[in-house]
Amino acid sequence: MKYMQQSRNNLKPQDIVILLKIIALGKQSWFHHTIAQELGISQSEVSQSLNRSKYAGLIDTTRKKVNKLAFKEFLMHGIAYAFPQHPGPIVRGMLTAHSAEPLNNIIHANDKYVWPYAKGQERGQAIEPLYNTVVEASLKDKELYELLALVDAIRVGRAREKEIAKKELEKRIQNA
Repeated sequence: MKYMQQSRNNLKPQDIVILLKIIALGKQSWFHHTIAQELGISQSEVSQSLNRSKYAGLIDTTRKKVNKLAFKEFLMHGIAYAFPQHPGPIVRGMLTAHSAEPLNNIIHANDKYVWPYAKGQERGQAIEPLYNTVVEASLKDKELYELLALVDAIRVGRAREKEIAKKELEKRIQNA
């Protein structure tokens, strides 16, 4: 029984997406249903996600304010191990990691990484997004898109790309 309870509290990839959305909102007030609608996730899943994040110490007890220090530490040191990703085949999609803003202005690379997306205008190596609704959510929210692309750079990038992404992500989390 105790094992079952523990696995219910383990973080899931969508938890990171939800926390990044809260960071992207900055000082704006938000509700579970608005987060759910904007991310294409059910309200109950948002609620469960916030409970897991609270258990992990990534959000405060009110489940409204991201614990920036803990979240930043997890992203910098844990995301690549908890939710690893390796580039896949060439597909049509939406740019991510070093291929998307803001990193594509700093890093000039021949290889492109994309989230698979049938309506995408770019071709590149497939990177599985943290959650299946990320593309649609990113089309509606540029700030969220850039945060997700930075996280993907940490998940799949080379050492230089990871370091640049970490610095930019740290700056954005602190200023949120």
